Amino acid sequence: MPIAASVVLGANVSIPQPELVNLYGCRVGDGTKIGAFVEIQKNAFIGARCKISSHTFICEGVTIEDEVFVGHGVMFTNDRHPRATAGDGGLQTEADWTVIPTRICRGASIGSNATILPGIIIGEQALVGAGAVVTRDVPPHAVVAGNPAHILPSSAERK
Repeated sequence: MPIAASVVLGANVSIPQPELVNLYGCRVGDGTKIGAFVEIQKNAFIGARCKISSHTFICEGVTIEDEVFVGHGVMFTNDRHPRATAGDGGLQTEADWTVIPTRICRGASIGSNATILPGIIIGEQALVGAGAVVTRDVPPHAVVAGNPAHILPSSAERK
């Protein structure tokens, strides 16, 4: 699994096991750490001082701003209606669909095994619980969990 020549790595990016990642056509900001078995596709952007944990898949069209934590095994998607074949029965090509962009805002945290559907914005400092399936935008500072993910009440609201 390579780090392609098309990858732009910022200063002090840490990839402790570079032979165990697959990065191509993406940008990774200064001071970010990328774990083993991570794939980051072309036209994805990872900001500065992020932590991308092992077994995570970041597809084309995903923008992760600075200081974001991405837990183990997080999956991003970029197509609402994925299909293997086009109308003529042949395998789809890039011409057969459009990437739907996703943005994870500064300081957000995404728990292990979460799935993020395409077109989502996760707000600043938001927290996505482990295993959540995020089907709609998450407001800044919100905590979401579940399938589908829903906003959890704050500790003040529970009293």
